[in-house]
Amino acid sequence: MSKKSKDTTMVHRIPITKARINLGQVVRRVHVNKEYFVLEKDGIPVLGIMGADELEDYLELRNPAIKRQIRESGKQYRRGQVREADSFLAELKRAKR
Repeated sequence: MSKKSKDTTMVHRIPITKARINLGQVVRRVHVNKEYFVLEKDGIPVLGIMGADELEDYLELRNPAIKRQIRESGKQYRRGQVREADSFLAELKRAKR
């Protein structure tokens, strides 16, 4: 991985296996340092990781209607209408079957 300079946005390309092993560190660097990661499988880029705020901005630019969905999900979060990640992941697994 490259070192970050003060004036440049860092984009790191790493294998998915390395990201999985170091997921906590990757997430911290994205959140705290505003870095980006491109995850690769067999050297082919397959996924990008960016901060949630920036992702919301990107989605709003691509589809202005999504702004309403983002606003509503924020309200639900503030009202405590959230669920555990384990529950969400289990739902995703069931949907794959």
